[in-house]
Order: sequence, then C-alpha cells, then structure tokens
Amino acid sequence: MSTSAYTVGQLARATDTKAVTIRYYEQIGLLSSAGRTPSGYRIYTHTERDRLLFIRRARSLGFTLDAVRELLGFADQRDASCATVDAKVGEQLQQVRARIRDLLALERELGRLIACCQGGEIEQCRIIEALTCHR
Repeated sequence: MSTSAYTVGQLARATDTKAVTIRYYEQIGLLSSAGRTPSGYRIYTHTERDRLLFIRRARSLGFTLDAVRELLGFADQRDASCATVDAKVGEQLQQVRARIRDLLALERELGRLIACCQGGEIEQCRIIEALTCHR
C-alpha cells in the first residue's frame, strides 16, 4: 500500500480519530465514501485525511456537525467570498462568550455557596439548605 493511501485504522491513528467516528462521518456525508480494495477494505487518501483533520479542528472549536458541514461547503468553494465564513465564526464566538458568561455566573454561585458553609453537621448545612430552598 502506498503512503498516500490509508486503511480506516491507519487514518484513525494518523488523525487521532476513532474508526467508528470516521465511518459515521462517512455515513452522514461529511467524508466522501471511501474507495475499496479488492478485498473490501476501505481506502482513504490524503484528501480524506485533510478533510477529517478539518472536521476535527472545527469540532474542537465547538462547531456542531451541521456547522462543520456548512464550513466544509464554504471550503469547497475556494473562489467565494470569505464573508460567510467570517459570519459563521462570529456566531460561534458569540455562543462561546455566552457560555463563558454562564460559567462565570455558575462559578460565582458555587463560590457563594461555599462561603456559606460553616462546617458542622449536614442537618445544619447551609449549602444543602440553599439547594433545597424553593425560590
């Protein structure tokens, strides 16, 4: 087998992706259907490897599979304006910032609960009391 061809296992190792995930991405159309060897093994090229690395990077940035599909569509149109890509990344950034605000609020609330604790027994635990209160 040449170095430009990968079995699913080799592609999985080369991209740090589980083989089942690669097959799933192929099934839902994020990766094109792999060619087959005469013995029936899937065979992938550098093109599929690079596309899979693109998918993994986009997923690591929090993009949903639908958003990844959209980004792949943009990437496939090399002569188009990148304004749509900028907009999609801007939307993702807004979502990340909203999650950060939510996490910071959660951090403050948990800190407030910890500050209420005076030790002692569960029966008088202010944290349990605060979690039990129906506000």
